[in-house]
Amino acid sequence: MLLLLKILDRQMQLAKIRADIRSKTREDIDQQQRDYFLQQQLKNIQEELGNGHSSPEETEILDKAAKKKWSKDVQAAFDREIEKLRQLHPQSPDYNIQFSYLQTLVALPWDEYTTDNLDLTRAKKILNHDHYGMEKVKTRILEHLAVLKLRGDLKSPIICLYGPPGVGKTSLGKSIAKAMNRKYVRISLGGLHDESEIRGHRKTYIGAMPGRIIKSIQKVGSSNPVFILDEIDKVTTMNSVNGDPSSALLEVLDPEQNNAFHDNYLDIDYDLSKVMFIATANNVNTIPAALLDRMELIEVSGYIPEEKIEIAKKHLIPKELKDTGLNSKETTKIKFAKSAITEIIDSYTRESGVRQLEKKINMCLRKAAYKIATDGALECSTISKDNLADFIDGRPYPHDIYQGNDYAGVVTGLAWTSVGGEILFIETSVSKSRNPQLTLTGNLGDVMKESAVLALEYIKAHAEQFNIDYRIFSNYNIHVHVPEGATPKDGPSAGITMATSIVSALKQCKVRKNTAMTGEITLRGKVLPVGGIKEKILAAKRAGITDIIMCKDNERDIAEIPDKYLEGVSFHYVEDITDVLGFALLDEKVKNPIEFTFEKPKPEA
Repeated sequence: MLLLLKILDRQMQLAKIRADIRSKTREDIDQQQRDYFLQQQLKNIQEELGNGHSSPEETEILDKAAKKKWSKDVQAAFDREIEKLRQLHPQSPDYNIQFSYLQTLVALPWDEYTTDNLDLTRAKKILNHDHYGMEKVKTRILEHLAVLKLRGDLKSPIICLYGPPGVGKTSLGKSIAKAMNRKYVRISLGGLHDESEIRGHRKTYIGAMPGRIIKSIQKVGSSNPVFILDEIDKVTTMNSVNGDPSSALLEVLDPEQNNAFHDNYLDIDYDLSKVMFIATANNVNTIPAALLDRMELIEVSGYIPEEKIEIAKKHLIPKELKDTGLNSKETTKIKFAKSAITEIIDSYTRESGVRQLEKKINMCLRKAAYKIATDGALECSTISKDNLADFIDGRPYPHDIYQGNDYAGVVTGLAWTSVGGEILFIETSVSKSRNPQLTLTGNLGDVMKESAVLALEYIKAHAEQFNIDYRIFSNYNIHVHVPEGATPKDGPSAGITMATSIVSALKQCKVRKNTAMTGEITLRGKVLPVGGIKEKILAAKRAGITDIIMCKDNERDIAEIPDKYLEGVSFHYVEDITDVLGFALLDEKVKNPIEFTFEKPKPEA
């Protein structure tokens, strides 16, 4: 009986388990049926409201998406976002936000590239046709094309063209795009102070949009354009409530990171590694060091007068003739004589580039057009130096002319400015004083003042070596002045000029004729190299300088300058201030030299 009870109990438990399983299965099926029923009901409600079928806008987005060559990650993100759109009512505010986002997503050229033209001969011809000079930049572009041709796939370089205004840095980007057969896009970064201009806004915000990088890529319709980042040195670098845009550019301009550029609006990584970024700047000193490190710096220096004449003939005059309507068959053919172009360059413009030259040529042609429109014809169709005053307004700039060597303490230095090179006169005078001191005037910066102090201290320490009576320093005031006091001046390159000027004034001896100099001085009397050598040489040639003194380390800068720029100028390389004084100062005294007198010391009591 006990055995029978065990068997019956086991059978009853098995039956109970079967009943429980059957009951649970039935409940699961009921839940599925309920969900299916509710889904069908929701579908019927949407059909009644007119939302059951895809809208024309949604269909258009889906058609565009089907043609895209995007990755699995992007496809998954798109599917996720389109599903969100379907669950939104067309009249809800979120619907338009979601729809705008999807439009941006399908409008971007994902993995769509233009085919590069790797014909180096054609590229070189285009670059030479569009721009005169700029050999370094052209060589760099042709090198990139050559490597691209051999390898087939290459990350584009990040190039920064820096130089004075008006030398053609921005317009060079168009020529590079044309030579490579790529699309061209440009954004100006001048005054940019909002990080979201680069990275975009979060799409949840009202009025959100992508950053200017993504918007420009979308506009141009290619993932490998030539992208000009104009005026990158004018980006605001201070942190503010809007972020730091210069730091946001670090990701864009890093070849190791920009293959996965993250825009806040897209929230999906976008590949910028095939984009050729070319930044332009006037002054690299204002660009943050981290940003500067990511770019390959190429200097685009100013033009010499001979180059400006060729640029005017080949580019500026034909362009301005077209703009003023004087190139038509009905009008008188206007020609510019070479003497007129030279006079405009030398007397009416003062710049490293050709922007002001273009404006002056336009002014001449406007006046010619006015005379033709009022009188019917011109008396003379050729604009030359003799009749240039009839076509151009404004007073010519005074020339920087060497002032001779008849005065003690007047030495010619060479300076670099944002519009090119200039000659600079350093004047030193001595006057008897009971409280002698060094006086500096001429709107000088701190670095330039320090150079004068260094020069004087070195001369005091080596007065006996230069045959200077040491009593002068305790009886005479030394005054150093740099003319054109309204113009701010700074920098260390006038160090050896100031030292030479002070020694010349103290010894009352002449400085070698037609000589100019540039170089930094140390307290030990060493001469250090300086920059802007090409512009300084051009300024020296304009002023009639025949001998230039500079640091021996600057000899490599001279080697990079074509010989035609160096004609008529001799270079003297020095390492120490004694070398400078040995060449620059003559034993001959100036006219009417100062006779230094010293009071006899009073006998001690």
